[in-house]
Amino acid sequence: MKQTSAYSIGVIISTYNNPAWLEKVLWGYLFQTHPADEIVIADDGSKEDTRRLIESFKDKLPIKHVWHEDNGFQKSRILNSAILASESDYLIFTDQDCIPRKDFIATHAAYAEKGYFLSGGYFKLPMDISKQLTYNDIKSENAFSLSWLKEQHMKCNFKCTKLIKNKTFTRFMNAITPTKATWNGCNASGWREDIFTVNGFNEEMHYGGQDREFGERMFNLGIKSKQIRYSAIVLHLDHKRPYKTKESIEKNINIRRNTRKTGITETPFGIKQLH
Repeated sequence: MKQTSAYSIGVIISTYNNPAWLEKVLWGYLFQTHPADEIVIADDGSKEDTRRLIESFKDKLPIKHVWHEDNGFQKSRILNSAILASESDYLIFTDQDCIPRKDFIATHAAYAEKGYFLSGGYFKLPMDISKQLTYNDIKSENAFSLSWLKEQHMKCNFKCTKLIKNKTFTRFMNAITPTKATWNGCNASGWREDIFTVNGFNEEMHYGGQDREFGERMFNLGIKSKQIRYSAIVLHLDHKRPYKTKESIEKNINIRRNTRKTGITETPFGIKQLH
């Protein structure tokens, strides 16, 4: 049964040159019990094969493709461009390597509340299973089934509890987890008006914590967070991170330290200044 809400919900998906993973992610949005009102692809300079893939979904999903030229890791900048292109009241942020379970959007919609942002969770898959996942595995939800994953020789540990789909259990786990409810780029959501109030993402920041800094400015604004890491689940496909550098991490740590120390809510390098 398809669900709707009193406000519009958009999904912003960041991507860069990985159409094979992005296709699996978009399959997940075909089967949502609560369909997105819009899906904005924030493309950090991908090549033609990504554009062709996105075009092939435009008759199936309400997709907008926001692209800029490849000039290194500029995820913050393309996310801000995608925010500007969005029209929905409420925005869910995720990545090209995160396949949503059928209840993903519905769960964000159920927990959404004025004065809060939501912090969702992910379950990492090994590379072999990431590669083998098919359209039918996602449609049938086998990909989210612990028994099926074990049949594919996945080793299980405590983190497998994220895939247990039981409301009483997930609420309990959300309540007791020691993990803080931070803004996680792969699975988080908030009100569009709040996102504009903090001026979007800090475009000075490259890889490493730019999502957390965004959330810290939300906290400075007085926005609280809700923990839904056991309720709103995505499967995280495996990949390498060649864009991760020591210099980027150190720079971002200093920016985050300043954000917490000064209590600023609005980045000076966000939507208003650079778009």
